[in-house]
Amino acid sequence: MEKIWLKSYPEGVPHTIDPEQFRSLNQLLETSFRANARKPFSVCMDQWMTYAEVDELSVAMAAWLQSKGLEPGARVALMLPNVPQFAVTMAGVLRAGYTCVNVNPLYTARELEHQLKDSGATAIVILENFAHTLQDVTERTAIKHVVVASMGDLLGFWYGRWITFAVRHLARMVPAFELPLTNGRTVTTFKHCIAEGAGMTLKPAAVTLDSVAFLQYTGGTTGLSKGAVLTHRNVVSAVLQAEAWFTPAVQRVGDVSKMNLIAALPLYHIFALGLCLLSVRWGAHMTLIPNPRDFGKFVETLKKRPFHMLPAVNTLFNALLQQPQFKTLDFSTLYVSQAGGMAASEGTAKKWMSTTGCPMVEGWGMSETCAMGTNNLVTTSTFTGTIGLPLPSIDIAIKDAEGNSLLQGQSGEICIKGPNVMTGYYLQPEENAKAFTADGFMRTGDVGIMDERGYTRIVDRIKDMILVSGFNVFPSELENVISTCKGVLECAVIGIPDEKQGEAIKVYIVRSDPTLAESDVQDFCEENLTGYKRPKYIEFRDDLPKSNVGKILRRELRSGK
Repeated sequence: MEKIWLKSYPEGVPHTIDPEQFRSLNQLLETSFRANARKPFSVCMDQWMTYAEVDELSVAMAAWLQSKGLEPGARVALMLPNVPQFAVTMAGVLRAGYTCVNVNPLYTARELEHQLKDSGATAIVILENFAHTLQDVTERTAIKHVVVASMGDLLGFWYGRWITFAVRHLARMVPAFELPLTNGRTVTTFKHCIAEGAGMTLKPAAVTLDSVAFLQYTGGTTGLSKGAVLTHRNVVSAVLQAEAWFTPAVQRVGDVSKMNLIAALPLYHIFALGLCLLSVRWGAHMTLIPNPRDFGKFVETLKKRPFHMLPAVNTLFNALLQQPQFKTLDFSTLYVSQAGGMAASEGTAKKWMSTTGCPMVEGWGMSETCAMGTNNLVTTSTFTGTIGLPLPSIDIAIKDAEGNSLLQGQSGEICIKGPNVMTGYYLQPEENAKAFTADGFMRTGDVGIMDERGYTRIVDRIKDMILVSGFNVFPSELENVISTCKGVLECAVIGIPDEKQGEAIKVYIVRSDPTLAESDVQDFCEENLTGYKRPKYIEFRDDLPKSNVGKILRRELRSGK
């Protein structure tokens, strides 16, 4: 099939990337650690960490893990928010020859138990704030070694001790916990682990591009969360694809190692994880935001120094726009506002552009694709309403239920193939059989249409489609339209059973203008939507249920939450 999208590539973006230039993700990391040793790697609560420090600390972590006798490729869980310990632990696990299993720190005991048991993780590094959750499930998992980190561990001697004290005793954010030491289990503090590891020798890990780097668990929106197997090749490819794609925007900086990338989305999520690894590739630094929901502190952090790249989901962009102080920031160095994780709305995109002068660039991807699979041009100045073009070395096909490729302009399932696409779900042969087509494309579950330029527009998730009197209605289309209605802050659309129509459309709205009435929304929809697409029910709410990264959860609305 002709890759029609290549004709739309901007000058300077290659059509392909070559992951074979690295033996493994470890080599990519270590090359950057050495080349940028004296440069800043990250800043968190005004405490800086250099590439040399990440290098040294991750070697100590790796050596300590190896000393525990874990088998090659062993799964090590990371249950950490956006704190310096995350990058140190991730690099340490990889350099030891093991597999990272990223865990949402906000998981319930049930969710944590499933992920630990499914992955077969035998070690975990966890922030003490969440250790009480681990306490409830440890005995039912294969965990043999627990490393407990404190918030201030890598924030300097005096300041770090103060932060840990404040989190424990003033904010009372560390519930009491007691981790069982039965069956030879060890429990070690993060600081002790690093101190012990510093006196050990790291043995070279026999990893290749085909070794497993991450088990990246999906959101579990359609059932139990599954572990996407991401190899070193997958991750290296994704980093090189992102580097190539963003070059036209960031070349204005001159020296990309001077860039400041804002890490507000959780690093355990594939979107932000990709940002972290891209930052390493560039030799740039990240500003770590441990709690992006504290918007006041978030804006104050942004005010302290120039920032160049801000990845976020639509709801986070929207929330920032509601902060009066946000509009007073200097946006002159903001070159990329990367939207992903959920559909970007035209209403938010227009407000963001008028406020910052930097367009929201919408992309699309999944855990299964190492974050980005497609993206709009970073040089664009307008909101396209599409997910953009496939990145270098990626193929996109629109297929029917039988796996046949459809003609251009026809609606079907978006399927993807490329070196960044997972090898499969961990220990899920039946799911893998359903996930891939006969010609090697991965089914995404997203319904889309590709135009003559190679741009793809997502119509919706297959499971979210609403059937109204025989007509297919896609919630994302309606949400995009209704978000532009004056007085609407954000909205979500679902289908509910209806005796006459099969399903009826219901929209949940959070208002920015408290005087907005149902009649106003109805009038707007009558002007902008054809009859069968107009909501039959309108409900105003103070907020909408969201995932840990701010994605609106339609499934919870459908279940009455």
